[in-house]
Amino acid sequence: MCEFCLKHGEGEKWYLQAKNYSEDLLSDLRRRRFMEHFADPEQFGPQTNRSVQRLERLHRLPWFIRNVVGRLVTRRMKKQHFGQVVPIEEIEQIFQFTNSVVRVACICRQNTVGKEKRYCYGISMGPDGGKALEIFQGVDGSFYGGPADDKHEILTKEEALAAMRAHELEGLCHTVWTFQTPFIGGICNCDRTDCLAMRATVTHDVPVMFRAEYVAEIDPESCSGCRQCMRLCQFGALGYSASNKKAVVDQTHCYGCGICRSACKTNAISLDDRAKSPVAAHLW
Repeated sequence: MCEFCLKHGEGEKWYLQAKNYSEDLLSDLRRRRFMEHFADPEQFGPQTNRSVQRLERLHRLPWFIRNVVGRLVTRRMKKQHFGQVVPIEEIEQIFQFTNSVVRVACICRQNTVGKEKRYCYGISMGPDGGKALEIFQGVDGSFYGGPADDKHEILTKEEALAAMRAHELEGLCHTVWTFQTPFIGGICNCDRTDCLAMRATVTHDVPVMFRAEYVAEIDPESCSGCRQCMRLCQFGALGYSASNKKAVVDQTHCYGCGICRSACKTNAISLDDRAKSPVAAHLW
């Protein structure tokens, strides 16, 4: 299990612990200020741009400097704003004990594509959005391309889950995020092109998210060799055997998101516990 499971989940999956979504945690002044800053594009947007520039500069430095700086960044982010990849089955479980879901614009996409894209979901145990919605309501509505009352959407759990499944067909990877750990306040849907966190983790080797508790496995007897799963993988974990005409998984690269399953018409792909994989058990 990842280290957060030991620290914040008492040996169980930390993101399935209701206590980590508690409104009491969000009452902490330091945590609330962090979320206000994060939700304000006038403040967080320029910071995101600077982070992208720093990552690009870091990538050009000697490996030992990258390693030291990367470790320091990861350590800081684990305390402030860290994520983990989560498959759709466990998104469903999260929705069972959270009481409200609010869809908001993704600041990463605003900075990378220059358009509002609502791929981020604030989740709360409070009714009607709880204290998290209070924070989102305080953000300047101009960022969202509409009046102040259009800047967020309160969704039913069924609507939110349907949206998550639609994101899977786009190849987007579900992730849960802390806002001053261990409080979990959001679910995002990430890709390597537009998501700063995924680019930092996968492209620049500066982890700001854990891999999922799972790895993908392909049943060669069921695989048709269509290669549609490869189209969706954000992590370069899927390959193709020209000799066997089958897709294969490199579990050392697999983040266990399970998105590849949505493209498989023969149901050849499953998720197995990472702990059982000889090559991936200690890769987070």
